[in-house]
Amino acid sequence: MCEGNMLEHLGIQFTEITSESLTAKMPVDHRTVQPLKLLHGGASVTLAESLGSIAGYLTIDPKKQFVVGLEINANHIKSAQYGEVVFGTVKSIHAGKKTQVWEIKINNQKEELVCISRITLAILEKKAV
Repeated sequence: MCEGNMLEHLGIQFTEITSESLTAKMPVDHRTVQPLKLLHGGASVTLAESLGSIAGYLTIDPKKQFVVGLEINANHIKSAQYGEVVFGTVKSIHAGKKTQVWEIKINNQKEELVCISRITLAILEKKAV
């Protein structure tokens, strides 16, 4: 799922999957920083949306359904510097039949909170072909 798309372009790699969460890491480098060499807020949101969407995908029947984002928000708490790596972890808040809500926390290597985000997904049925 990470090849040939934005995840590959930004260097996002999944590192852990448990029954309760999914974790990925992302480098703070030339692809993910803003002009001051700090982690770009949009890169954090991309990591958050990727984690939430893939977590949602893992809960559905992909032969019959798919998930799409309805809303995402992010609070940027602390900066991350060029050369660091950030880790995002997603956990379910609500797993309904039509909607899901996921919380994503992005931490630096010192386990300090860099960004907290919440995404709402819609679960849609695939149309018969």
